[in-house]
Amino acid sequence: MFTKGKKWLLATGFIASSFTSMAHAATELTMYYPVAVGGPLTKVVDGMIAEFEKNNPDIDVKAIYAGNYNDARIKALAALKSGKPAQLSVMFSIDVHELMDLDAIIPFDEVVETEADRKWLQSFYPALMENGRVDDKTWGVPFQRSTIVMYYNKDLFRAAGLDPEQPPKTWDELAAMGKQLTKKDASGNTTQWGAMIPSTGYPYWMFGALTKQNGAVLMNQAGNETYFNQPAVVEALQFWQTLGNEHQIMPKGAIEWGTLRQNFLEQKTAMMWHSTGNLTAVKKNANFDFGVAMLPAKQSLGSPTGGGNFYLFKDSTAQEREAALKLVKFMTSPEQAANWSIATGYMGVSQAAYDTQALQDYVKTFPPAAVARDQLAHATAELSTHQAGRVRKLLDDAIQSALTGSASAQEALDSAQKKAERILKRYR
Repeated sequence: MFTKGKKWLLATGFIASSFTSMAHAATELTMYYPVAVGGPLTKVVDGMIAEFEKNNPDIDVKAIYAGNYNDARIKALAALKSGKPAQLSVMFSIDVHELMDLDAIIPFDEVVETEADRKWLQSFYPALMENGRVDDKTWGVPFQRSTIVMYYNKDLFRAAGLDPEQPPKTWDELAAMGKQLTKKDASGNTTQWGAMIPSTGYPYWMFGALTKQNGAVLMNQAGNETYFNQPAVVEALQFWQTLGNEHQIMPKGAIEWGTLRQNFLEQKTAMMWHSTGNLTAVKKNANFDFGVAMLPAKQSLGSPTGGGNFYLFKDSTAQEREAALKLVKFMTSPEQAANWSIATGYMGVSQAAYDTQALQDYVKTFPPAAVARDQLAHATAELSTHQAGRVRKLLDDAIQSALTGSASAQEALDSAQKKAERILKRYR
């Protein structure tokens, strides 16, 4: 027979064992996340994760913030090789072919099980899915997504005698208005530029906007062909060159991605092309009246989509995949996507997000919040190929060599296309 003391010890031992089992039963997720792309996002993401963990006490999420998109990809793949992989990550939407080639990710189609899950997978804006769907499977789910928009200083428009409610809608208007907005001092030094388009950081992305506006695309959907030296593509780069060389509405040579927002806030440029992910930061820090508009057109309006998708890594257990899917569904839910858009400036990734009362009210009081969403009707996929990093660098180098005067647009793009062809022909 057990004594009362022994029974108590057994009972407390059983309880302790139960708590230990419960602790071990928690599913732990590691997620890599890029934060150096559009403002101070760490606190926003931390808040979303904290709410998720509160609603899902059996799941622990460790977010590892990794600088820009390239940093996130490098760190996530390094963890994969080290045997301590993450279960999910937000990485470039355009990394999809490279991640598939590495056999690092699995399609969401293999993880969703219910009809509600499948309906969720079909709920995102189609334009945002172009970089995530390959071979009729969904490999990436949109989250931190954007288009390029044009920010413009309404006060400087007024001072130049321009209508602050009528930003340039065509390439010709961009050049003409840019000249009216460019100012020089008595010594001939430019004190205010008409416009700036960044040519470092993500020059291929800005170029994708110009080519779309001129009726051209940079690659095929399969990611195994590029069209860098097609006539309309060359013409787009030549136009970019004229903005600095002929029209002189922006500085010649390189314009830095990382400092452009500050240049705009300091009123050193009247217009800038940049990610909608900067919208909230500009709203908070601009001490002047500003507007946001779609990019101007040549043949048509247009911008590539941009930003990051959620990916699920292959090296994970069924339990981890289920937990990771639950986290992705939470963070892309209409309510969370709406709050995310308001807090950061990135767009809500589904129509359901814009149907929420929170985002409806926000757009009503701050109409620029809808510009990137509305521009999706004129959007194209961002440059995405096999060997994506190498191919993007070829185009980046070609753009910069043309803008700095090291080569003509035709020469630079001919060279980039020839080298890209050598890389991609093995994938056809």
